[in-house]
Amino acid sequence: MRRNIPSTQALACFEVAARHESYTRAAQELSLTQSAVSRQIIALEEFLGVQLFRRTRHGVVLTPAGAHYGRQVARWLQGLERDTLDVMAHQGEGGTLSLAAVPTFATRWLIPRLPRLAQQHPDIVVHIETQTRPFLFADTTFDAALYAGTPEQVANWPGIQAQWLMNEDVVPVCSPRVLEAAAQRGRGRAYQGVAAEALADLPLLQQSTRPYGWRQWFEAMGVDAPKALDGPRYELFSMLAEAATHGMGVALIPPLLIEAELARGELVVACSRPLRGERSYYLISPAQPQPPVLATFSAWLVAMARQEGGQPPETAD
Repeated sequence: MRRNIPSTQALACFEVAARHESYTRAAQELSLTQSAVSRQIIALEEFLGVQLFRRTRHGVVLTPAGAHYGRQVARWLQGLERDTLDVMAHQGEGGTLSLAAVPTFATRWLIPRLPRLAQQHPDIVVHIETQTRPFLFADTTFDAALYAGTPEQVANWPGIQAQWLMNEDVVPVCSPRVLEAAAQRGRGRAYQGVAAEALADLPLLQQSTRPYGWRQWFEAMGVDAPKALDGPRYELFSMLAEAATHGMGVALIPPLLIEAELARGELVVACSRPLRGERSYYLISPAQPQPPVLATFSAWLVAMARQEGGQPPETAD
């Protein structure tokens, strides 16, 4: 059955013209004449039976239908270009994955381990883009997502299947300089941590996406901390790690995200009493059988998480 699809040349001309709302600038970008761009868009409008641009004395303006169609065409062309480059790069062999991921987990945990994936599965290439919130896979070009959230959030994400990877356990960490200063004030021993009670008097670094993290940690430790909500707020764990490294205070961070800083001694555990976070890390994919390349990546990812000590929750199937 013949597909009801316009020519790719017409779509390419329309996408650029829609992006600039100008035939002239589209012609310049595409190295065509303005009349050639105009002919392609007129042919596209005739094919669709829909007006995409409204002509004015000063040029052209997208119609509401044209603006909506332009966004869709831009996404389709981007996916087509990506897939074409993938096939060209691999000469038809192997496979690629487009992965959406929360930024710090991708940067600090996944990417340092991707060389192991390359050793075991050299034909798999993983493309990563930042995405922090749930989305509909049908509206994107992503094959899967690495997501940090609560079981309730995952359960409310429609049309997906979720593979639990690991819990987001957090522990207080800081620069050794902070502990040295605390030791001079008689609140602990340098490089050997302090009691949970002593942390209540140290400067605390807050995470804006987990605003009650410190209050929950102190409550779990049975410590009264009137200033548990005080301190500068940062959105990402990577920001917290950077601030803590520069001696700005104590931060609650999963150790798995600061392995390099701990190994270099830039950060140390201020109090070795972790707290089980409300969130966990999941591999999210569409609720359908996984293609072979995604199934291989999923199995590898789960194995890596188990090596790091991740144990499935008791309620998991």
